[in-house]
Amino acid sequence: MALPQHLKDLAAQVSNWGRWGADDRRGTLNLIDHAAVARGVAAARQGKVFSLSIPFDQHGPQMGFIPGRVNPTLSAHSVNESISGDPSDFCSTDDTVTMGTQSATHWDSLGHVGYDGLLYPGVADTVNTAAGSQQHGIETFGPVVSRGILLDMARVLGRDPLEAGYAYTADDLDAAAAMAGVTVQPGDIVCLRSGWIQHFYAGDRMRYATGAPGPSTKSIQWFRDHDVAAVAVDNIIFEVFPSEDPAVMLPVHMIHIRDIGLVQGQNWDLEALAADCAADGQYEFLLSATPLPITGSCGGAVAPTAVK
Repeated sequence: MALPQHLKDLAAQVSNWGRWGADDRRGTLNLIDHAAVARGVAAARQGKVFSLSIPFDQHGPQMGFIPGRVNPTLSAHSVNESISGDPSDFCSTDDTVTMGTQSATHWDSLGHVGYDGLLYPGVADTVNTAAGSQQHGIETFGPVVSRGILLDMARVLGRDPLEAGYAYTADDLDAAAAMAGVTVQPGDIVCLRSGWIQHFYAGDRMRYATGAPGPSTKSIQWFRDHDVAAVAVDNIIFEVFPSEDPAVMLPVHMIHIRDIGLVQGQNWDLEALAADCAADGQYEFLLSATPLPITGSCGGAVAPTAVK
């Protein structure tokens, strides 16, 4: 089903089309300016480093629901081979990885989602199976480094993990920011913790792959009003699922990516970071999260690093 009229009205209200010019392909990443980077650098006060990536292996979160989005599989195409033929000489081993670009921790490019025949910012993209996205490949992102903010939704709402179908509202996001003692500023990257990744790996995978808590249509205006540069979550689906309206599939994806140009990330592991933030009360950090610049790709595998 197409977006109903009230969501089309919301999409028009939050749209960033034309804000950075007709040729813009970075969307809200344009909000990461010198001030945003400097805030991130200033937040790296303790020298603590956290990886926010899940393992890139065959035990990843893909369950076969999306054809072609396969978990990473590694194979060695040369093993201890000598270039000269003499085993006492230089020998090397090389590997090949087969994976979907969105199968593990990743960003979505702005070519990932569109509707009514258009992508952000009002362009018709030619995507083909040979060369990928002609307008919005992940290589257009460039470096992604800014201040990161953890909003621990599970902790502030008192349920860990949150239940599938829990829809984050603007009030929920404000409550999490207040608990964290932070003011979200333009160019910040927001990480939303639901507690789902740890339970996916520890328990019933089917349960944690077929539903999720997440941002709802009632949070869309909040992200636009705060000029968030990107938002990442610790689950597979990103937005609340089952959807608020069963007749409208993934409306937050549609409006975030196609209308706002807001970058979305999925399958981030926020557990160790969240535990440390709760212990010391510091919920801001320097975040480095530049995706692999695979030309034409509609998804970008990334190994984010947070520094407190």
